Amino acid sequence: MVYPENAIDKLGFLEIKNLIREKCLSESGRQMVEKIQPQARYEQIDRFLRQTQEFKNLLQHDTPLPVDHMYAIQPLAEKAKVEGAFLSEDEFFHLLLSLRTVYSVIQYFNEREGQYPYLELLLEHLPVEKSIIRGIENVLDARGKVKENASRLLLELHQQILKNEQEARKRLDTVFRNAQANGWTADGGTTIRDGRLCIPILAENKRKVRGLIHDESATGQTAFIEPEEVFHLHNKIRDLEFERKREIIRILVELTNTLRPHVPLLFAYHGLMTKLDFVRAKALFAMDIDAVMPVLNREAALDLVNARHPLLYLSSKQDASHTVVPLNIKIDQTDRIILVSGPNAGGKSVCMKTVGLFQLMVQSGLLVPADERSSLGIFKQIYADIGDDQSIESDLSTYSAHLSKMKHFSLFADAKTLVLIDEFGTGTDPQFGGPIAEAVLEKLNEKKVRGVITTHYSNLKLFANNTEGVQNASMLFDNQRLRPLYILQMGKPGSSYAIEIARKIGLPKDILDLAKVKIGKQQNRVDRLLADLERDKKETHDTKLTIRKKEKELEALKTEYDTLRVHLEENKKDILRKAKEEAKDILKDANKLIENTIAEIKTVKADREKTKLIRDKVNQSLHQHTEAVKKNIPQKATSAHSELEVGDWVRIDDTGAEGEILEITRNDSLIIALGSLRTVVKKNRVTQLKSKQKSKAIKRQTTVSSESIADFHPEVDVRGMRTEDALQKIELVLDRAVMIGYPSLKIIHGKGDGILRKFVRDYLRKYNHISRFEDEHADRGGDGITYAFID
Repeated sequence: MVYPENAIDKLGFLEIKNLIREKCLSESGRQMVEKIQPQARYEQIDRFLRQTQEFKNLLQHDTPLPVDHMYAIQPLAEKAKVEGAFLSEDEFFHLLLSLRTVYSVIQYFNEREGQYPYLELLLEHLPVEKSIIRGIENVLDARGKVKENASRLLLELHQQILKNEQEARKRLDTVFRNAQANGWTADGGTTIRDGRLCIPILAENKRKVRGLIHDESATGQTAFIEPEEVFHLHNKIRDLEFERKREIIRILVELTNTLRPHVPLLFAYHGLMTKLDFVRAKALFAMDIDAVMPVLNREAALDLVNARHPLLYLSSKQDASHTVVPLNIKIDQTDRIILVSGPNAGGKSVCMKTVGLFQLMVQSGLLVPADERSSLGIFKQIYADIGDDQSIESDLSTYSAHLSKMKHFSLFADAKTLVLIDEFGTGTDPQFGGPIAEAVLEKLNEKKVRGVITTHYSNLKLFANNTEGVQNASMLFDNQRLRPLYILQMGKPGSSYAIEIARKIGLPKDILDLAKVKIGKQQNRVDRLLADLERDKKETHDTKLTIRKKEKELEALKTEYDTLRVHLEENKKDILRKAKEEAKDILKDANKLIENTIAEIKTVKADREKTKLIRDKVNQSLHQHTEAVKKNIPQKATSAHSELEVGDWVRIDDTGAEGEILEITRNDSLIIALGSLRTVVKKNRVTQLKSKQKSKAIKRQTTVSSESIADFHPEVDVRGMRTEDALQKIELVLDRAVMIGYPSLKIIHGKGDGILRKFVRDYLRKYNHISRFEDEHADRGGDGITYAFID
């Protein structure tokens, strides 16, 4: 797919792989990084990209993945697969730690089912076989050593060893105290030599103690003697230890035999952890370079927006004085080949390498440091001619090596090929190199090849200007300060600025004048024209940036204005609605006031003084209502809402449902308990229940709940039923159990071939209210019955 093979290295892809490999936790993950190659299948590339993106999101926004222990499982499984072989204590301990990590990872994704769909594909529905862990834990202790009580015989041997060691220590102490009393001992106490207890005796007294000399001090003044009183005890201890080792080996062999049927599953676990480690490393590298997932297309095209070369970007993060100028380039059906020209050290090669490296990274499932609007297609072939490939062994000069590649490009490139050529046509006499390069470029264009080509040749710039499918582009250059800007400008060729750069370096004026004469008037005019175009283009570019900035400011102001206008419109409607409600309330109150006033006047029989007092009272009430209208305060609604408190019972106006207020949120919403259900409604959608209504509502809910619990039977039998009917029946019973808060459900599905059991448990895994499920006891049906526990 990539030609020649060293093009991957020259584009910087091997360095990218090395950086990713450093992020891996396991050797198998590092080996997987080594095998990264660009792919050509859309579905495969899309899956790899999405897995990396999901893992990046997990690392940035979720709790860390539990990958504390990543010991390689595959070599242990390979060893356990061999009949007669057994794993050592350390190997079983490493396997135990790795399996705990595997099961924690599987549980992690099960708890987040549906949140990371592409990472879940790596799990491949692997079961959690906890019997493996239980078997190892029954044998090994927390330090990874075989437990003293792993078997009855081992416990007996351990106790006998302790007993004999205590007896040997007791006898040795007696001999040592006797030797001390006679002044035969050296400084220090009893010690161990060659696994046996010894006492230190001065060299001149070593014949006075009967026993075996095991060692002596560096000076030869002290001998370490094992007294004959403990010979037989030490020998017995040694025999018991040999027997203990044999028993341990027997236990490990037996444990390995129980592990052997699970070897295929262990291989699958190893594959899972290797892939997760691999994807994790890619995600960590993506975070280092601030990479995103671009839009992936099936067509052979690309559109890079604010693309940054990843290696240069990492260097700039370490050295703040260096900045990376983003690249914007588009290759499509219309502009298939981009011919980039401009001054040396202006960024032409970096532009071309960025395009090639991005394409390799995306087709290898790696995220890229660019804007999310960037899009990349899929190329079946990537051809690159970069740098000097002269070879003494092949008797090839630099130009011959270039021509060999051009031959391959011309013969095998097609519309699905991305061609990258640096300094096209150089390495020979420009009088011949230019026309040959132009002929090759014409041939590639006829074959609808896509690519990026850098050059200084004027004939190629003219060819691109007059040929459909080939587009000129240049790296912008500040011709006043004589420094590159590293910005790609599409649509026009660039000058090499050879004379200007030579003048800046300080080449003598007479040499520059002579060079201008030799270059020729026509070429000088072309270079001056290009320089003028560059200056005009830069001014236009700066003007566009200023206009774009002003447009953004104007757009922000317009958005703010629209938001305020909508807000005012909404407030206006709300104010009018509240005013209408207030007006209705005022009319009702006014009518009541008038009726009460008339009644009072009749009562006092139109007494002048009392009538005056009643009139003043009426005027005062009217004044209060008028002030309320002016202030636009919906008194009734406000007071009604402010009276609501946690624990009040209310009726939802539009549904008629009644419940208790559990919480009042900041945005004037209510969280209401409707039996075992919860709902959220606005304050203005409920009516507070009075004492009698509240009592009736509580009684109704209690009666309904009691009847439901009394009538509910927490067992469902689906034996012999079709899968669809069985799941439907289970769903009905489960829903009712959740509604009344029942803690568990017994599902009888039978054993048979295990098909119905599998579908039932797959369904339970997707049911949000199921916290866990397990088999019935073996004596009462075993895996023919499933107990589902409800949150």
